[in-house]
Amino acid sequence: MRKILFFLLSVLILAGCHNNKSEKDSYTIATLKGPSSMGMIRMIDSLSKTSDNIKFEVFTEPMQVRKMMLEGTADFAVLPSTMAAILYNNDIKYRLVAVPCWGTLYLIGNDTDTVIKTWQDLKNERIYVMAKSMTPDLLFRYLLTQNGLNPEEDVVLDYSFPTHINLANAIGAGKAQYGVMTEPYVSVIMQNNSSVRKILNLSSEWNKVQGTPLAETAFLCKEDVICNNPELVEKVISMYSESTEWVNTNPEEAAGLMAKYEIIRDSVAALNAIPNSNLKVMRARDIRESINNYFKVFYNMNPETIGEKIPDENFIY
Repeated sequence: MRKILFFLLSVLILAGCHNNKSEKDSYTIATLKGPSSMGMIRMIDSLSKTSDNIKFEVFTEPMQVRKMMLEGTADFAVLPSTMAAILYNNDIKYRLVAVPCWGTLYLIGNDTDTVIKTWQDLKNERIYVMAKSMTPDLLFRYLLTQNGLNPEEDVVLDYSFPTHINLANAIGAGKAQYGVMTEPYVSVIMQNNSSVRKILNLSSEWNKVQGTPLAETAFLCKEDVICNNPELVEKVISMYSESTEWVNTNPEEAAGLMAKYEIIRDSVAALNAIPNSNLKVMRARDIRESINNYFKVFYNMNPETIGEKIPDENFIY
């Protein structure tokens, strides 16, 4: 019954698209340096040689992708799921087509004496997080509370380093002892500084609490493209999925491509990052429950973090 309902919804949505049907000469995929572009690296390599009508823009920070979406210049885009929800709830016409990464965050630190072994060991420690109210901050706060710690009283959360690169450089240089970081920065830092270690895998910790994987990343498509060229949408999703599967089964070759396209400049760090990045493209319509459970956690913490409400059923394509 649920599959029939989803099919009927798709038919109704597409039915409203036929009046102004047109195809563009070229399409842009806006993605981020990190797991999202790691998974699509074979796709990037292949299309750079064979396609004139699909191009990639690879950015270092989500706000750069967001800017393209606000301007309407990105046809496909990768963003943190919470940011995607905010845009959708503010009537920015993009829809969730897949989740390509399932948790890439770790608590890492210059902790050669292995002082920190459990959540309770974090009490009274200073932990650096890249930006307040962004996914790493919200997820870490949630896990602190689920493990008996008050984020406002039991630890010091420091936002002195506001971007992934700022924080990665600070941890690598020993200016920040503990920090919440994402792959592939974790592997790059550890490659360059042997005193840095992984302390907690936040994906595993989420799974312990929620019992479901961490739907952290959103692969989005512009509604106009869904309406006017649904065949292309299916092709892009299929290529992204096949590329990700290839990366997981051919990590050494994939790491070389990541270095070639400067997704991760160090191929050894790239090779180490691949198995820790939880890369798997899943169609959003097949995992609605996991996605909605993810949004409910953030909504219950602070509705503003997902745009004041859980996105309605039309968000998922």
